[in-house]
Amino acid sequence: MVGAENGGFACKCMRESILHSRFSLEKRKYRKNLRSFSIIPLLRWELSRRRSVAVGGRNRILSMDAREKSRSPLSVSSKQKRVPIFVMMPIDSFGIDTSGALKIRKIKALTISLKALKSAGVHGIAVEVWWGIVERSSPYAYNWSLYEELFRLISESGLKLHVALSFHSNTHLTSGGQGGVSLPLWILEIGRHNKDIYYRDRNGVTNDDYLTLGVDQHPLFCGRTALQCYEDFMFSFVNKFGALMGTLIEEMNVGLGPCGELRYPAHPFGDGRWRFPGIGEFQCYDKYMMEDLKMAAYQEGKPQWGNKGPYNAGCYNSFPSGVPFFEDGEDSFLSDFGHFFLEWYSSKLIHHADVILAKAANILEKYQANEQNTILLVAKIGIIYWWYHTVSHPAELTAGYYNTAVRDGYDPLASMLSRHRAALQISCFEMMDNEAPETYCCSPERLLQQIRTVSNKRIIHLTGRNSYERFDKVNIILSSHIAYFVSVAEG
Repeated sequence: MVGAENGGFACKCMRESILHSRFSLEKRKYRKNLRSFSIIPLLRWELSRRRSVAVGGRNRILSMDAREKSRSPLSVSSKQKRVPIFVMMPIDSFGIDTSGALKIRKIKALTISLKALKSAGVHGIAVEVWWGIVERSSPYAYNWSLYEELFRLISESGLKLHVALSFHSNTHLTSGGQGGVSLPLWILEIGRHNKDIYYRDRNGVTNDDYLTLGVDQHPLFCGRTALQCYEDFMFSFVNKFGALMGTLIEEMNVGLGPCGELRYPAHPFGDGRWRFPGIGEFQCYDKYMMEDLKMAAYQEGKPQWGNKGPYNAGCYNSFPSGVPFFEDGEDSFLSDFGHFFLEWYSSKLIHHADVILAKAANILEKYQANEQNTILLVAKIGIIYWWYHTVSHPAELTAGYYNTAVRDGYDPLASMLSRHRAALQISCFEMMDNEAPETYCCSPERLLQQIRTVSNKRIIHLTGRNSYERFDKVNIILSSHIAYFVSVAEG
């Protein structure tokens, strides 16, 4: 591959006017249901040994709601709509003691820090509730003691809670894979004998961050399907903490894939296979996904289409130029096979979320009916903004978002969320086009605008977070304007 830095790559970007006309916002008022907006970039915070609070790290959390009564002095937008701040627990908050039991690290420092955060005007804490911690050792053996203790500390500090039910692993984010949270140990044992419970790429390399959605309906987990495992976990959580739902716990984010995001692990940065701005690879080569593809091809009357994914889609670190599937040729994404495969690949992802969110919404139904103590159900997606200014949007396609210059891939997703009255959480709120590498046809702003448009169309609540730390004046003003823009009528 000839790199752009050597002058050997010419990005086939579309004209700005074409994209602008396609995704421009209509001059009409936003629906009343979008009266609130949240920016939830997770402000990572670390506990210092000096009993002080260090606010910083990669991410910060902001959340805006027009009905919010918070006294937070930060980020007050137009018309005095306040932006309450949520701070996320750091990735290494939990550890294992000498007996092998899980524990909260530095609990005294944590208690002091929580009180300091409350005094500083922070509204709440965002906590990841890990499947790999609670149901760690054996199926159905839920141990909530660690979270009982943590939630008590947060409540006593006068802070609120956003919880993210995390069915993925984060070991790839830690040094050498040590110190993170894996999938439950009994799941890993099953995976040791059957690696097809994980996603596979075309070379057979597996990714054990999340179970492949190919096993959603297969009873491979001590008699349960993957979907039943997720449902049982959610039910156990709500049963345990029902008294806190809608009071202390204001939001429940349900993990739907790697990093908790509804997507395929097409860009695995943790193991060295992928690096930015590679297009990534399709992740459908475990035997369960391939069986489903064969069935779909047979039903389409084209059994030959079910043998494998696109043969000409490049590799993880390819650029779209010179990769036939992402260009205009006979065997491209525009071909009959290309459309069939991408429709199947993306619809499997949406169906996965549809079933899980339906179960979550059913479990939360009694809390949603209480207007005084309602709880927001949230789903998160990845923001794949590189190669956005191309016709094929290859990096989005490999991640499972069938979004191209001629097809809106986020509208079906938003429509599904709307059925379950679920909010959509996205990242990259701090990113601007003029700061992204132009060579790689990046456009985080255009992508955000597209998603805002479909969120308005489908009347779903939109929340967001930053991907990187930003404290400059321009970014703070930009975030406030984005929040205000979505929460009020457009002129």
